[in-house]
Amino acid sequence: MGETRSALGVICSSYDGFFEAEKKIADYMMEHKAEVVDMTVGELAKASGTSDATVSRFCRRCGFKGFHSLKLALAREVLEEERGDVNVSNDIDRHDLSQSLQNILANKVAELTETVNMMDPENLEQILHKLEHARMVQLAAVGNTIPVALDGAFKLNQLGIAAVAGDIWESQTAYTFNLGPEDVILIISNSGSSKRLMTLAQGAKENGCTVILITNNSSSPLAAISDYRIVTATREKLLTEEFWFSRVTATAVVEILYLLLMAGKTDAVDHIRRHENAISPDKK
Repeated sequence: MGETRSALGVICSSYDGFFEAEKKIADYMMEHKAEVVDMTVGELAKASGTSDATVSRFCRRCGFKGFHSLKLALAREVLEEERGDVNVSNDIDRHDLSQSLQNILANKVAELTETVNMMDPENLEQILHKLEHARMVQLAAVGNTIPVALDGAFKLNQLGIAAVAGDIWESQTAYTFNLGPEDVILIISNSGSSKRLMTLAQGAKENGCTVILITNNSSSPLAAISDYRIVTATREKLLTEEFWFSRVTATAVVEILYLLLMAGKTDAVDHIRRHENAISPDKK
């Protein structure tokens, strides 16, 4: 675990932060990944309409030492795809639903696999310890990640860990400013650059509250201010012209935390059983 993330994964996750020239390189690599493996810096620069210097800068911004390191990571991904039993691509076509389903599945499996591979057990154990000993856990998000935060709060409460989440930012802010050193705020943010969530993180830090972040972007302002980070992978850019945050990996991280907390909390089953007994009449 804690392995280096894939070339395509880091390109997709970092895409919004690239300069326009760097986006040209990213677009070309995602469309011609097999060809790029055999290219030189100059050839990629010419093919993408950029320069050698831009290619070198692009590689460093993606966390690689240089173009050679990026090509090695990309070559591994291409080889893994070629070894697969199912022929997949990044195309989604309403006129070919069978193949489109295979393409979506392959990319989502890759997202989940990469997310788990990037998890560091020591960091994860520290996060679990903070959550299970917190007086209160606030899960905070904006936009389309709010449902993930709401689900996370529900799951933690099921385990007997007091948690809260909301869908109104002003209410979230008011709650955050009442957190203290015994509390935890778990922030879910794709870009890690949300000004509203940064306000919550700063307010929590000022009160001595522990800040945990789930994000695609490990180099973001929120990542810098957080005490603990879980970095997720996304391949949405491979499937759509525009980039949207994939909730699959963030939801999976919440599920992983839930299952690991349940496994380590001796009274978790009792809390879950009590909750299920309370709501069971509604299910009949």
